Amino acid sequence: MKIAIVGYKKQEKFAQGVTNDEDAELIDFLVKKGLNVVPAIWNDENVDWTGFDVAVIKSPWDYHNHLSEFLNWLDEITKLNVKVLNPVEIIKWNSHKGYLKDIAKKGLPVIPAEYIEKGHVFNDHFFSLFNTDKLVVKPCVSAGAQNTLIVDQKNYDERLFEINELLKEQDYIVQPFVDEIKNGEWSFLFFNGKYSHSSLKTPKKGDFRVQHYHGGNISYPIPNAVHIEQAAAYVNSLPQHVLYARVDGVIRNNNFELMEIELIEPYLFLNADEKLLENYYQALIALIS
Repeated sequence: MKIAIVGYKKQEKFAQGVTNDEDAELIDFLVKKGLNVVPAIWNDENVDWTGFDVAVIKSPWDYHNHLSEFLNWLDEITKLNVKVLNPVEIIKWNSHKGYLKDIAKKGLPVIPAEYIEKGHVFNDHFFSLFNTDKLVVKPCVSAGAQNTLIVDQKNYDERLFEINELLKEQDYIVQPFVDEIKNGEWSFLFFNGKYSHSSLKTPKKGDFRVQHYHGGNISYPIPNAVHIEQAAAYVNSLPQHVLYARVDGVIRNNNFELMEIELIEPYLFLNADEKLLENYYQALIALIS
């Protein structure tokens, strides 16, 4: 069985601040376990996908800039009887932030959100709707805080034109700014539905973005067992088994509240830890056996 670990044509901006080459370390570990695993770039025309039995969608970190092409590629390799992990239906659902509505409908805690469709306009009614003086506005298809804006009463006029220009290109999501982000965003990692480990990402002083390439800091405190259980509920709500899920959110009033569930290309914080790599391996074996 030949397995592709699917990545992207690397750009330094996505890897900035990451000390480990997670893909290389994962591949090396899986090869040592006896698997026939090789790296492959999803949009590399030289890759013969007919030679693979399984494609693990690991780090296509540019997919959001080429969404139609990416989703068409997934359909094409599915037609070649390549098993895709995570499942293609899950990836398609997770590629647009409208999925948060589906999760909220199940009664699970999600940061409140409203959506503006492409071609529509942004206005100030969201402040009263959320009873807040600060909003987060971001694309429904995005990664790494791309085109994510903070809007308050002071910069509203300045941001209005910019946001409405962006809305000409795609859908956007509007949420109240969550002050708890200053305390950090938790990431809970699950492999085949089983909890593996977690991390805490905190923004640099004066910023709200927790991503490492925006200066965010990553630490590994021991999480509250209750919060692990709460995070697991989002994974358990999915209609299909997934190889990996990263459940991102904040602790509000001592309860976990979802910001994103990452099912396409999350950094997994494996950090060359053999125990964590073993967790991943066991999940993979269970899903391809």
